[in-house]
Order: sequence, then C-alpha cells, then structure tokens
Amino acid sequence: MPRTQGQPDLFSTPSLTVARFPLGPYQTNCYVIHQPASASPNACWIVDASFEPAPLIGYVKSKGLVPAALVLTHAHIDHIAGVKELRSAFAGLPIMIHQAEEDWLNDPVLNLSAFSGMPVTSPAATRVLAEGESLDLPGGPWSVVHTPGHSPGSITLHAGTQEIAFVGDALFAGSIGRTDFPGCSFAELERSIRTKLYTLPGKTTIFPGHGGESTIGEEARSNPFVRP
Repeated sequence: MPRTQGQPDLFSTPSLTVARFPLGPYQTNCYVIHQPASASPNACWIVDASFEPAPLIGYVKSKGLVPAALVLTHAHIDHIAGVKELRSAFAGLPIMIHQAEEDWLNDPVLNLSAFSGMPVTSPAATRVLAEGESLDLPGGPWSVVHTPGHSPGSITLHAGTQEIAFVGDALFAGSIGRTDFPGCSFAELERSIRTKLYTLPGKTTIFPGHGGESTIGEEARSNPFVRP
C-alpha cells in the first residue's frame, strides 16, 4: 500500500520504532527514533533535517514526543536545510555533528548550498562528535562510527543491541554515496565501507540517507560498487 502523503514509513521492533520521512527535492531520508515501551516513552531523537520538515515535526508533536537530540550524519545541504525549522519547533534542541564538519553548518560553500542557488546556514552545533563515542539516546547506546568518503565528517550511528545502523549517504541499497563533490574521496569511502560497515554483523539493518533499507549482509554480498 503506498504511503499517505506526509506520513512516514515505519519500521518497528518490540522495543523500537523508526519513522522515515523522505523530505524535500532530494527525497532525503530523515528519521524519528523512539521506544514506545521504554521507561521514558515520550523521548525520541532525530537523524538529519532536510527541506520541508513539517511532516516530521507534525509526527513528533502528534505522538507527544520530546526530542532529545538532532544528530546530523553529515552537513550537505539536503541533510541540514531543515535544522532552523526543527530548532524553532523544539526550542533548545541539541544539535550534534562530527567535528570535521562543525564549520560547514554556517558555510554555504562547504555545505554545497551556495552552488544550488539556495544558500543554507544552520544553527551551530551544541556538541561535536568523534569516532568511538557512545550516545545515550532511545534504543541505544548508539556508537558513533566515523565513515568518511562521501564527506570528511560523515558518520554512522550503530546500535548493536537493536541490529540497526543509520549510515547517512555512505552506503545505499545497491549503491554508495557520491564522491564527486569537494571533500569527497572514493578511496576513503571504499575503506570506510569495507573496514567499518561490512564488519558489522550481517543482520544489521541499514537506514540510508536516500532510498530504502537493506542489511549489511545483503550489501556485502551484492553491492556492485564496493566488495568486502
């Protein structure tokens, strides 16, 4: 059954709900993660904030959720264009991004928006992240895995207990992120995928920045761009 306009695609386990919103002209996947059965059922967190985030904001409010953080997988225009709107809707919302792209949030050249004719700036990060950190957010703990290549500060967020990873634009179902932008490197992306993503358990479900879900095992077997 096709998704109703403005409604998310839902992925649920007994202890976790992931709501996926493909937003804006690039259909960028932005996610709301919450635990209906947890001790704090109203807590949630958000991955990425693209253009036109009203459906995501509406979902959070309709469920009575309280966002604990907005975590950005990287700072390209289509992943940060809605940050101001989210911060306006949820005052004081913490914003987290890898330290390599902290300055990109307020620089339209670095975040590529200057070249699109839609210069975008974002509120500053309230916390910068680094490889190996652990985030105490619903469904976690979530490990910060630095997966550069598509951009210098691209990160993956992995919860081993949930067998879930939010991979940004590093890895897609049957494809990989672009490496023809400034700051990109195919060799670096290939290394990130081989040494950091393909080494996760094969059952791990990946939630990418564009397109549908897959698993680490499926991509390691069949992705034509990077082989283990």
